[in-house]
Amino acid sequence: MQQVLTKAMARNIFLGGAAFFLIIYFLLSLDTWHQIPERDHAQLMTASAKHGKYLMDSNNCIGCHTVNGEGAYFAPELDNVYTRRGPDFIKTWIRIQPTGVAGRRQMPQFNFSDADLQDITAYLQWLSHVNTNHWPPNNQG
Repeated sequence: MQQVLTKAMARNIFLGGAAFFLIIYFLLSLDTWHQIPERDHAQLMTASAKHGKYLMDSNNCIGCHTVNGEGAYFAPELDNVYTRRGPDFIKTWIRIQPTGVAGRRQMPQFNFSDADLQDITAYLQWLSHVNTNHWPPNNQG
């Protein structure tokens, strides 16, 4: 027995499917909008952290590093560097660059002041509290 798909049947299938997926889309969007206030850490960003973000953006840190998965993979991910290393290590590491170790990637010397280094670590501390859904997948960045 041969069944024929008429224009009316095809239209009804299309309209039914479109309506179904449109409802799913709106429900998922509504769920996302309800989660945004819980996940939005921007209001917790201090003036120091904002200046640290400005310093990192203006010196193109994501040209080598990644932040929230965005940027280059030449150097480690910065999302969890504050929890991995701590503020003193970060400040010292940035101060002593480049290390001059042969065969190692070298970070340039930016000649940041102590206040700038404090602001960068404040931004990295803020960044470590952002919910990234377990990114990066390992602790080493």
